[in-house]
Amino acid sequence: MSAVPLPRPKPFRFGVQASAPAGGLTGTPADARAWRDLARRVEDLGYATLTVADHFDDQFAITPAVMAAADATTRLRVGGLVWCNDYRHPVVMAKEAATIDVLCEGRFELGLGAGWMTTDYEQSGIALDRPGVRIERLAEAVGIIKGLFADGPVSFDGDHYRVHALEGLPKPLQRPGPPLLLGGGGRRMLSLAAREADIVGINIDLRKGVIDADAGPNATTDATTEKLRWIHDAAGDRYDDLELQVRVHVAAVTDDRDAMAELLGPALGISPADALESPHALAGTVEQLVEQIQERRDRFGISYIGIGADAMEGMAPVVARLAGT
Repeated sequence: MSAVPLPRPKPFRFGVQASAPAGGLTGTPADARAWRDLARRVEDLGYATLTVADHFDDQFAITPAVMAAADATTRLRVGGLVWCNDYRHPVVMAKEAATIDVLCEGRFELGLGAGWMTTDYEQSGIALDRPGVRIERLAEAVGIIKGLFADGPVSFDGDHYRVHALEGLPKPLQRPGPPLLLGGGGRRMLSLAAREADIVGINIDLRKGVIDADAGPNATTDATTEKLRWIHDAAGDRYDDLELQVRVHVAAVTDDRDAMAELLGPALGISPADALESPHALAGTVEQLVEQIQERRDRFGISYIGIGADAMEGMAPVVARLAGT
């Protein structure tokens, strides 16, 4: 697959995703003191952001967890990866986001998504519409939220939302608003992100509603190049300013990359070699990881790397080498 022009290179940033209580998938503590300690540890290790997911399983609620992390730190940026648009009206989301931004003194990043995890919808009774409808709804919500961040009243009459002469208050501290992250693995979602977001998250395609071995082929370098082309084509003149983000689902500092690849490949449904090259996996020594992350920025323009809380200590030497460069 031919190369795609890359956005203007950005300095490396690293983020930690932490959402589940102790013993869960991401190893997040379940009590207030431990959560605050985790946030401070993320900050002390040099990570740029701490983000929280938005699901109904065994994890903290996203909005209070984000605010508590911000309150426990002084430099760390906080956000959601991501708030699900289907779970709250955009007027509510805009007010919560602006309030967080004011209270954390401008350290907030707003991540929004169309929703994807089937069990969330099934267990809550929220209707799971087809992906296209969810993305259309998210696109309307983004327009409303941006309008409420701006000065003046907002009126909107769409297929999914209606807002009548509402002034969004408070206004966010960051103007015109907190950096907006949108992401996905399909063309329609990534095109929306390219047109509207400040940070574009390149993810695997989640339309199936679960992450399993079927997702592997969508995590390869070829698939990533195709996604980058979609972003480039949709972004137009704003392409050069986009920050590209990727969620690394497996990050391991190890002296035996080949053994890790043999485990990763079958888990992702791809070959061990493809698993090692996937932007969604990192395995190797600190030196190998530094080189691999630099190579991925050169190849894909990816400069913002998100990992799970279970990998943050091991990845700390890599962060120390690369953050801000």
